[in-house]
Amino acid sequence: MSIENSIGYEGWHEEQRVEQKAVVDETPELRRSVEQEIQGTVDTNHYEAAGRGLTLEGEERLKAREWEISRTRTRWDCRADSDREARTRAVVERKNEARRRRFEERAASVDKWADSKRVDPRSELSRAELASVNQQAWRIHERVRTGTTTAALSKRVAQKMADGADIVDASVLVTEEEWLAPGMVVPIGKLAATNRSEVCIEGRVTVLWEPTTPTISQVGLIEDETGTTKFTAWTKSDMKLVREGEWVRFRGVAKSWYEGRVSVALTGWSRVEFPERERSERL
Repeated sequence: MSIENSIGYEGWHEEQRVEQKAVVDETPELRRSVEQEIQGTVDTNHYEAAGRGLTLEGEERLKAREWEISRTRTRWDCRADSDREARTRAVVERKNEARRRRFEERAASVDKWADSKRVDPRSELSRAELASVNQQAWRIHERVRTGTTTAALSKRVAQKMADGADIVDASVLVTEEEWLAPGMVVPIGKLAATNRSEVCIEGRVTVLWEPTTPTISQVGLIEDETGTTKFTAWTKSDMKLVREGEWVRFRGVAKSWYEGRVSVALTGWSRVEFPERERSERL
């Protein structure tokens, strides 16, 4: 092949490539119309189209979730004036009442005054006796500073009297019961009779001694009108320091015995309060 023919052959191929490219470029671009775009969006978001494009496992999981939601929300009485909540409350109240009656029956086998059917003993007292009982209940309330109401205290005093005690003995018994109740400030003189490992006491710090070991931060005596006891504050408990002559309240202190004498120890669960300081700060 001569040089002229070779050049001509290459020129012919180049013309063919240009013509083919021109043909491709002239092909129109296919685009969705506005109507098709709208219809595609509607079809995709329609509830019947949910799950399209998912695997079989995904479709089954989606259907199971939808069934669970519909089953949870469906009620057999789904009318506007449904009383389902009211009927549920009534059933719960009946069950609670039955449970309360069973408990009262068991309690009445131990304490006859726990029987709700038993007549209030105050109804059997004369006016003068009832007035004395109410007066004693008010005195107990003021002395012990209990959260129990005077009406409840008067009923308990009347119960003691119905069991055979006179009004003085009945008042003393109820007072001791209130003093020894959980959460109440126990008189120091009643510590030995308290059947609890942790108690709350308050009184005036009369003496502070020098600790004999670094494990003790403070040791001394606390006293009220009923008695005196020793207290020990451990260093690890990190309690607030007290001063001699100061009125303090110890809450959650551990009761212990040493050589036949009761004492208390302040642990990490204890709390020290200063009623006189707090009162002066409020003023």
